[in-house]
Amino acid sequence: MVRSTTPPSSMDAQEEKTPDKSVTFWQKVYRPLGFQKGYNFSLFIIFAGALMGFTLARLSYLNIAGTAKSSYANSASPGEWYWFRTGVYRIGITIHLGAILPAGFLMVWQFVPIIRYKLLMFHRINGYVIILLVFLGNIGALMICRRAFGGTLETQAGVGWLAIITTTSICLAYYNIKRLQIDQHRAWMLRAAFYLGTIITLRLIMIISALIISMLNSYYSTMSCDEINFLHGPSNPMKKFYPQCSSPNTTVNDLVVVHADFTGGNIEEISVSLGMSFGMALWLAITLHTIGVEIYLALTPRESNRLRQVSYERQMERGFKNPGSAGLTSDRWGDAEAWKPIREVAAK
Repeated sequence: MVRSTTPPSSMDAQEEKTPDKSVTFWQKVYRPLGFQKGYNFSLFIIFAGALMGFTLARLSYLNIAGTAKSSYANSASPGEWYWFRTGVYRIGITIHLGAILPAGFLMVWQFVPIIRYKLLMFHRINGYVIILLVFLGNIGALMICRRAFGGTLETQAGVGWLAIITTTSICLAYYNIKRLQIDQHRAWMLRAAFYLGTIITLRLIMIISALIISMLNSYYSTMSCDEINFLHGPSNPMKKFYPQCSSPNTTVNDLVVVHADFTGGNIEEISVSLGMSFGMALWLAITLHTIGVEIYLALTPRESNRLRQVSYERQMERGFKNPGSAGLTSDRWGDAEAWKPIREVAAK
């Protein structure tokens, strides 16, 4: 074999010896955190950052009925506090916010690799706390969905479905980690986190939808006279805008028609525009997040294969049957080809 004695060009040699400075800089940032790939760190900053930012912005809601401007009673969407200030709905919103906000804050740390490597006990305890908080948060959400943003059927169905898929994903993640099936534990926890993150995308879609239907100027819904009176307080516009509320026997079940107007309307019109948009935005956000997380899992098979090899080794050490497939894997429960560890494949 003849080897070329021609030296590489000076440009090629310089590229080999001097890596891109920006790449070197970012490697110094994300590798101490345990990230091995730049794109993983970028996605973490985007999605975990959004979750953390949203959670921190809503921590003031833990002051449910306080007089501060940032409390839930004074900062929630118009009309929400009318229903949630007493009774079972007050209990539900307290449980929901008191559980889901801490869960959102704690969940971010579960996806920092260095914590999983160096602080495994924290990762485990934190995971148990998150599971408990999410379950409680889902119970609270189910308690209030009848009145949340109008409580339409699509809203109730969407909240119920979100509670089902998040609870199921967390249960499957828990089962797989108990079976040391780490690759499947990763997949189901990612799904659960993405499903829970729909609340952020939902808000964006809801506001955009409210703006659009306000521009169309042809959407209406109903609201009770008592709720309108509660929203306005002393400055009651009943006689001017809803004279039927002041006259006996002129409404059906105390309901009046309210125009949906997010941009220039009264407070009850803003409430209606958000309520009409919420259910649609919820289902669209769930769909986008469901598709998004499956795309991510499909594009990262090398990480799944690496974790499955780790699962195989740990299951062998613990004496599990079907090492490498002791958890919920497609080759054990479906018709996929039997998985083989790397050394068996290499031997062939």
